[in-house]
Amino acid sequence: MASAGSPRTRVASALTQTRKAFYGIAALSAVTNILMLTGPLFMMQVYDRVLTSRSVPTLVALTLLALGIYAFLGVLEMMRSKILLQIGRRIDEELSEPTFNTVLSLPLAMAKGDAVAQPLRDLDQIRGFMSGSGPIAICDLPWMPLYILILYIFHPYFGYAALAGAAFLMALTFCSEFLLRNPTRKLSQLVSARWELVEAGKRNAEPLHAMGMRTAYANRFDEVNRRYVEGQTTTSDLTASFSAVSKIFRMALQSAILALGAWLVIQQLASPGAIIASSILTSKALAPIEMVIGQWRSFINARQSRHRLEDMLERFGEARSPMPLPAPKTSLSVSGLAVIPPGSAKPIIHDVSLSLFAGQGLGIIGPSGSGKSTLSRALVGIWPPARGSIRLDGAALNQWDPEALGPSIGYLPQGVDLFDGTIAENISRFSAQASPELIIEAAKLAGVHDLILSMPDGYDTAIGNHGAILSSGQRQRIGLARALYGKPFLIVLDEPNANLDSEGEVALTKAIIAARAAGSIIVVVAHRPNALQALDHVLVMNSGAMVAFGPRDEVLRKATRQMETRETEPQPAREAPRPMQKAPFVPEEETAGEQTAKKAGTRISI
Repeated sequence: MASAGSPRTRVASALTQTRKAFYGIAALSAVTNILMLTGPLFMMQVYDRVLTSRSVPTLVALTLLALGIYAFLGVLEMMRSKILLQIGRRIDEELSEPTFNTVLSLPLAMAKGDAVAQPLRDLDQIRGFMSGSGPIAICDLPWMPLYILILYIFHPYFGYAALAGAAFLMALTFCSEFLLRNPTRKLSQLVSARWELVEAGKRNAEPLHAMGMRTAYANRFDEVNRRYVEGQTTTSDLTASFSAVSKIFRMALQSAILALGAWLVIQQLASPGAIIASSILTSKALAPIEMVIGQWRSFINARQSRHRLEDMLERFGEARSPMPLPAPKTSLSVSGLAVIPPGSAKPIIHDVSLSLFAGQGLGIIGPSGSGKSTLSRALVGIWPPARGSIRLDGAALNQWDPEALGPSIGYLPQGVDLFDGTIAENISRFSAQASPELIIEAAKLAGVHDLILSMPDGYDTAIGNHGAILSSGQRQRIGLARALYGKPFLIVLDEPNANLDSEGEVALTKAIIAARAAGSIIVVVAHRPNALQALDHVLVMNSGAMVAFGPRDEVLRKATRQMETRETEPQPAREAPRPMQKAPFVPEEETAGEQTAKKAGTRISI
């Protein structure tokens, strides 16, 4: 059994904290169910006393008493509804933060197709059920025997008829549980797949329009949507069928009770008032069962949501908080590293080892698909090592709390995605204690300060979701400023010049030089040789393996020499000779290392 504080019991713990409130709901339900006897008893007194005695004062007294009880009953019903709403709110307060953290963890540990916002939808389902009429039906259900007992007191036939009706409706409830369980689970999966397609379409609206892919993508959505509609139709049809059967059966049973009561009155075995009272009591006795049948689909959804949410919180719940360590300031070491991306069983990179110290810069080069971006994700702790280790100042990354290590890490991914907010908020990483001086300093380092000032509201300019008002180059430069904010110790830039113009590349070079001078370690994944001129080390990757690592000029010189040797080897005869190509022009002011980098770049696919 899981311990009381384990993530496995987090949902159960949140529900347990509302137990006293549910006791209050049960107590109120007890009072309301007793007061519900007002209607049948009032009708019975009117028929048996008022009509026979023709006493108007008695009728007035009974009417005023009934109205007072109904007014009190209305207050209790309002209290019960408000308590249920507070229960839903309390559950949300307890579970919303860990659930949202789980949603943020899903893309880092699961395949992209599985990274959905299902946990939040599960929490909404649980909260909606707990604050709705489902718990009221459950609290009213235990009072059904009381009504049947009173019917039995009126006459045993009334009790037997109500008991038979209750048995039939309960059998109907079990049938709905059996028939709705699997369709409801499949419908939940289709809802997730449907919304994932919608979100992906919104993110990629521009390429879908530009390349004529909208029809093809719409067809794909239509297929998933068709299955979703079919599933929803199936579950709704079953639910509606059970509700209709239960409703018609209850109405028929009431008529049967009236007929039975009339027969008993004819036989002088019951009073005329008992006819109406028995009909109302029968309806009230069976109403909780009918309500349970109507709420059964919501109950199944809530139960399945609870199991899924518990599983997710168990897998991605809060880990133990490691002992705080001082911020890294000295070294980065990688030893025998192998990384397996989420959803895969095969390592993308393997046997990578390197060491860097404060103030050094590393350029990672190699052909597409060689594992450069995978290595960059591993260096900043996004994907954990499957084998080997990554250490900062001798401590493995998992020895730090990610929130505590975060200020010491700067990361610029390939696809820069900013958040809805102001430029200042994005640069400061939405820190509540953001320093304006550090924001401006990071912007100046990234060479984007003047650009920001030229915008309508400067640093307070709202950029919209995904940085919608910015160009790709502007988003990349603001993302660079975010990576440089607070002068982090380890800065990893994945193709930082992919969308930059010449001015942006100059600013990038200056930023790398300044960060190295401040004692940071810079790691740059590069496809263009210009990004290497401010770095002093190079790592060459190919097919997930480390081909070479060392000082920049030495590694590039060896790589160039190897390529030249291959080019001078005898080549097989070709059908047509290749036209001669001119040697690339190299300006005189470039360093020897940059010349080598450019030369290598034309031959080894940096």
